[in-house]
Amino acid sequence: MSQANGSFGWRLRSKLLCRIGGPATLHRTQLSLPEKTASAAGVARRQPVPRLKGEMGMLHQPSGGMTSVRSGGLRILIYSHDTFGLGHLRRCRAIANQLVSTHDGASVVIISGSPIIGSFEFGGGVDYVRVPGVVKLPNGEYTTQSLHLPLDATVAMREAIILQTALTLKPHLVIVDKEPTGFRGEFLPALRALRETDARIVLGVRDVLDEPSVLRPEWDRKGAVEALTRYYDDIWIYGLREIYEPLAALDLPEQVCRRAVYTGYLRRELPPKPQTPRYPKLTREPFVLVTPGGGGDGEEMIDWVISAYEADCTIPVGALVVFGPFVDRDRRAAFVERIQRLPKVDAITFDAKIEHLMSRSVGIVAMGGYNTFCEILSLDRPALIVPRRTPRLEQTIRAEAATRLKLVSMLDGAELAAGRKRDPLEMAQAITRLAEQPVPSKAFLPGLLDGFNTIERLTQSWFSAEAELDEGRIRRTGTGA
Repeated sequence: MSQANGSFGWRLRSKLLCRIGGPATLHRTQLSLPEKTASAAGVARRQPVPRLKGEMGMLHQPSGGMTSVRSGGLRILIYSHDTFGLGHLRRCRAIANQLVSTHDGASVVIISGSPIIGSFEFGGGVDYVRVPGVVKLPNGEYTTQSLHLPLDATVAMREAIILQTALTLKPHLVIVDKEPTGFRGEFLPALRALRETDARIVLGVRDVLDEPSVLRPEWDRKGAVEALTRYYDDIWIYGLREIYEPLAALDLPEQVCRRAVYTGYLRRELPPKPQTPRYPKLTREPFVLVTPGGGGDGEEMIDWVISAYEADCTIPVGALVVFGPFVDRDRRAAFVERIQRLPKVDAITFDAKIEHLMSRSVGIVAMGGYNTFCEILSLDRPALIVPRRTPRLEQTIRAEAATRLKLVSMLDGAELAAGRKRDPLEMAQAITRLAEQPVPSKAFLPGLLDGFNTIERLTQSWFSAEAELDEGRIRRTGTGA
């Protein structure tokens, strides 16, 4: 952690350094953010979550409770389990940067297991604690990423780091990304402790989680509905009801349903340009950008695009492939060998500021994960989505809804199944049509990109109200404690 982030990082350092593999380098750049606009979401005063007894009981009430919001600036904890890919990390980073821009003097700590979190820039006031990484195997099981430890021991270490971070930071706001209980329940001890404070606890979920037949048993197995009922004040759904209702299939109590707000999608702005961007020569002419996100599950889409250029030399625009950091090294080498024989195709491994390439492209070919979808909408680029169907239908559900609303076009992701014989000319024709496709803004969907405006309005309302209570205490007692 960097010293510039204050004493919090240095207090944690002695306790956690041996567990998280050394200090992290942090580069800070303040991102430009969207103008304030009106949001359709409502704002409600906080209603306390009922304190239920039972197996998931509460810890004792700590003496003194939380420090007031007025004292030392707003403190925010964001938890992202990060077991695979870049999606969760990039969403949490965008929210953290927005919050420090919205709330002067705010400090945000992101807890993440991503191995490449240090490759990204964060706004001033944002830092992170990296917990030991875990990865998902092809058979659906998990294992440790780097440590030669059993998975249970790694989860126990992650759980201890998460709890200590929460106890030391004493956050006013906690945002948990997607998993109400965390990876294998690792966030539950922190939730129990935080529920005994004045922290406002929010679950943030993307627009689509999975098909109902998969989501229901998964949440039952994890105790997610019970945790959501017991510990959470609010649910932020980062999307629009018109596109999908991700929690509709769950048997949620009415009191939990009332806590949910559809924020709209999270608008993305262009990050500051690298001082010396070195893009391939191909990008000086019209080109399509091909991005599988993190790349760990995008090899078949890349293969399909390359085969299109191999089969049809008349495709009018070139293609730049950005592999992503998690593409298998041997498979990437084989792709590069093929690309070197194609005059209209080039490739780079990874770009942490891929938004600049997106904005320069005439169109985007992608699998349609949440963050890429937000960037497509925000940068208003024509897009061809080729969603995977395994292990989740999330991308397919989103792509079908977005195609219905004329936000994007789509090729059936069933063609991405390993060993499936794909038609190169089908992809060639889809890429050719992409340059003439209407941009997403032509669909005129109200509130589509209001996500950050809604979050700003909600948090400003909550903490303005608490600051007024603090002022009242000062007038009555002479202290803000």
